[in-house]
Amino acid sequence: PPCRDTYLPAHLQNRSKMPSKLALALCLSPAAAFAPAPAKAAPRAAPLNAVGLYYSTTTGNTETVAGYLTAATGIEAVDIDSVDDETLSSMDALICGAPTWHTGADEQRSGTAWDEFLYDRLPSLDLSGKKVAIFGLGDQGSYGDNFCDAAGELYDCFSAQGATMVGMTSPDDYDYSDSKALRDGQFCGLLCDEDNEYDKSEGRANDWVEQLKGEGVAF
Repeated sequence: PPCRDTYLPAHLQNRSKMPSKLALALCLSPAAAFAPAPAKAAPRAAPLNAVGLYYSTTTGNTETVAGYLTAATGIEAVDIDSVDDETLSSMDALICGAPTWHTGADEQRSGTAWDEFLYDRLPSLDLSGKKVAIFGLGDQGSYGDNFCDAAGELYDCFSAQGATMVGMTSPDDYDYSDSKALRDGQFCGLLCDEDNEYDKSEGRANDWVEQLKGEGVAF
């Protein structure tokens, strides 16, 4: 129906001869006046505080612990060999895990795709302002002198690219002889032993995720 004139008291009519914007809107399109604004399309860029979870594995142990971290964070674990540098650079934080295979080696200790990544790709990336947390797998029973050595290698390489390293842990609840993953009396990240202490890995992973939240990693 047409919009009819509305009677106004004289003192209101004298204020203005112009009809109100609300009245015009109601006359022209009552439904449109109150319709919600259309939702904006989500941006395609990486979300703020994006966190990437990356690993490489030989026997599957590192993948197992990566799975515990996925369960605790909701972040899909991706093999480092399957991610490009642009994606890595778009992240605000990286969680990176590796086994130790080449015990006693000075570099390329993991025996996985990390060995190539650390020395061929990582040196070209600027990680300034990004938080990086390391997790490693080792065998305290058979290789107690080189427990999780590759975790220390990852720590040093990522730190050299300007990353802010987080997630240090206490070595107290372990039975090892020596480790290149020690930094100032602490392990340089989450260390797990699926060969001898598989029953502790999930709890250690969950506790570590809570620790990382407290250190500013936004899951």
